[in-house]
Amino acid sequence: MTGQPERAAAEETKALSRRDRVLGACAAKPGSAEDYPFGDEVAVFKVAGRIFALVPLGPGPASVSLKCDPGLAAGLRDRYAAITAGYHLNKRHWNTVLLDGSVPDDEVLELIDHSYDQVVARLTRAQRDQLPG
Repeated sequence: MTGQPERAAAEETKALSRRDRVLGACAAKPGSAEDYPFGDEVAVFKVAGRIFALVPLGPGPASVSLKCDPGLAAGLRDRYAAITAGYHLNKRHWNTVLLDGSVPDDEVLELIDHSYDQVVARLTRAQRDQLPG
């Protein structure tokens, strides 16, 4: 029978794998640029210089912070305990999603798409026209 330390290690490995998928999904968005303005511990993804995702890389629970329509953001927080107001961000427009598996992976990917789309919608037409794809 698997003991508590082994279960905890397995859960941490799954969370890190989820974080790797989130990093890949963010990097794959057209015009996405990965930056480290806050140091090596946080990957910041931008499009046309505007942030759409922040992914902490250090120890601790894996998570991603994403821009979100305020109405949708509040509903998601009500629906999932793992989605909270953005950590150190504008709480009205940002959510932090704990990558513990309680939010389905496909929904996390949809939230990444939504965050990216929220930022792209606020770009100028010239900036949008310069995005690949």
